[in-house]
Amino acid sequence: MILKYMIAWLGMVILAIINAVIRDKVYKESVGELRAHQISTFTGIILFGLFIWLLTINWNIQSASQAITIGLIWLALTVAFEFLFGHYVMKHPWKRLFHDYNILKGRLWILVLIWVTIAPYVFYILGK
Repeated sequence: MILKYMIAWLGMVILAIINAVIRDKVYKESVGELRAHQISTFTGIILFGLFIWLLTINWNIQSASQAITIGLIWLALTVAFEFLFGHYVMKHPWKRLFHDYNILKGRLWILVLIWVTIAPYVFYILGK
């Protein structure tokens, strides 16, 4: 089951890319970079929530510890992807990558990470 959920994480990568393209092509110019980041944070949380909910309907999580394990694996995969892909493929400097973690400057990316981590457990509890 854990392996299925690890592979399913790739669906969240696709959703994140779609969300970012919509942000950059549709509303970023009219609302500004920071507001666009904030909006896409919340649309990403919604998209991931729907995706994770559908996964948990089709692939029942068997226990709370399994749900927590899935969330922690997704967190690790997401952070690793963000930094490794962002730095080595997209050529973003480390400073830029860490910038999205500064909640005091209105950067809300950490909320996505929290949601990805706890969502399997949340849906496990709701599905009981």
